[in-house]
Amino acid sequence: MKRIVLFLVTNIAVMLVMSVTLSILGVNRWLAYNGLNLGQLLVFSLVVGFTGAIVSLLLSKTIAKFSTGMRMIDAPQTADEQWLVGTVRRIAEKAGVGMPEVGIYEGAPNAFATGAFRDSALVAVSTGLLESMTRDEVEAVLGHELGHVANGDMVTLTLIQGVVNTFVVFLSRIVGYFVDKQVFRTERGVGPGYYITVMVCQIVFGILASIVVAWFSRQREFRADAASAGLLGSPRPMIAALRRLGGLEAGQLPQSMQAFGIAEGGNRFMALFASHPPIEERIAALEQRRAA
Repeated sequence: MKRIVLFLVTNIAVMLVMSVTLSILGVNRWLAYNGLNLGQLLVFSLVVGFTGAIVSLLLSKTIAKFSTGMRMIDAPQTADEQWLVGTVRRIAEKAGVGMPEVGIYEGAPNAFATGAFRDSALVAVSTGLLESMTRDEVEAVLGHELGHVANGDMVTLTLIQGVVNTFVVFLSRIVGYFVDKQVFRTERGVGPGYYITVMVCQIVFGILASIVVAWFSRQREFRADAASAGLLGSPRPMIAALRRLGGLEAGQLPQSMQAFGIAEGGNRFMALFASHPPIEERIAALEQRRAA
């Protein structure tokens, strides 16, 4: 809850600073003179920017269950399932979070955690991960995912996405209005130039925003690796798990869940847009931690 309040306050503060800056520069007066209410645009941008991100977060567990077809382990039936649930419970207690739901889904090696709240998250692992890793390595992966939960990473990334969405919506409309009035010389209301410019700017600004979100996501992965090392008392199991992943073809998660996996599957489209750092860099960071 503190994290949510902090990011909401930060976002509002940034928007207020932007509003004051535009006022000092006289932009708001120009916009008002030409029929655009800056205050209404700020509110509109906040609502549009955050609504989709927050709704996606609230529905994240439902989406994950549906998109992966996972089987929830409500009552462990086998020794392996008992070990998995018991390990998640032990690490969750050590991390200071509530016992998450535990699921298994069919697929190549991967795992993820999701959920809007620390004490009611979801941790899922693939059959490929369980079959290809030792128990120590699986435990390290579970520590990594519960590190995400303990750090509030799902909420943080969602709120960052909401912040950048807000700026994309706001700035694209400011630019669109300016171009429509100054270039296309629309005198009353808005013309085609406004809508064309807004669409182009939302694409361009959206691409730039995705780079920002991806950078935060990569930093989050380093923190989750470190959290796993702390929860297990040594970085060795996480290093071993990452080395194992480095020699395997990571499973492809649904698009909405890729940022929450232990590794990205398939070919990454440019390093700036990657939600996960290269495995070699993650191992190097843990090796440095071990040497310290």
